[in-house]
Amino acid sequence: MLHPQVNAAAQLRRRPTAEGLAADPYQRLLGARAAMEESNEAETGPALPLPVVADLDADGVPCRLYATRAGAPVLVYLHGGGWCYGSIETVDRFCRRVADRSGCAVVSVDYRLAPEHVFPAALDDTGTVLTYLRREGGGLGVDVSRLAIGGDSAGGQLATVTARRQRDAATPLDFQVLIYPALDPLTSAESYDEVGGYGLDRASMKMAWETFVPDPLLRLTPDVSPLAVDDLSGMPPTLLITAEYDALRDEGADYANALIAAGVPVVHTRYMGVNHGFARKLATIDAARAAADQVASALRSALTF
Repeated sequence: MLHPQVNAAAQLRRRPTAEGLAADPYQRLLGARAAMEESNEAETGPALPLPVVADLDADGVPCRLYATRAGAPVLVYLHGGGWCYGSIETVDRFCRRVADRSGCAVVSVDYRLAPEHVFPAALDDTGTVLTYLRREGGGLGVDVSRLAIGGDSAGGQLATVTARRQRDAATPLDFQVLIYPALDPLTSAESYDEVGGYGLDRASMKMAWETFVPDPLLRLTPDVSPLAVDDLSGMPPTLLITAEYDALRDEGADYANALIAAGVPVVHTRYMGVNHGFARKLATIDAARAAADQVASALRSALTF
């Protein structure tokens, strides 16, 4: 049963007007971006003070560093939003809570969005940030010898593709956190039919994939579709979170099973009664705080405190 908090949280975001619905697709996208940012504080709550919150330029990619102590290991975090929405601000409260409770530094990446910047721009930005951190981490006061990556939704896709690319480059990451990741450009899972009426449906995800990767010939390549990777052995140990009322639920579970079959240590947790996007809504959904704390606990364990 869908938790009443989910419905209450949904009322906080401005819905498109008839005029907005009649606008061209790009203007509708701009309206949706603005609505997400406008509702952000009500959904996510006040900012938790931390000793270090600093905006960075990582070789041209804007980032925000959160830290509670010097010499902390690092989680590179990639926000969700269908590769078209979202920002550092929309996951700010989530990143603060994870940094506070894990003792890890968190570097949140403001990667370029589609359709202004299509694939592989966001993926390239993620790689640029990792290169920057490995070079400059000492000066930033963090320990990049212990390095994890994570993200939610579209950010989960960018995170795990990057983890696989780092594995292939012989610079493997130590851990990955995937929160209801978007992994299947074909949108073929049964969960689209079963729970596609709870905030995220097949049509919106198809549009997101097509906006991010306009060339259909690229959509089933490993740098776009993690489920298309033949060999997942050697991927980092993984925490994978899915949501009961999320159209992406089944593809996340399929990926968890594929990682396990490849010998990768995986914890897959399904949060019941919630839908896609719940994890950043710390002010409105109890399960969001539990999920952030689970991420923090997993990072503490994985990065050897």
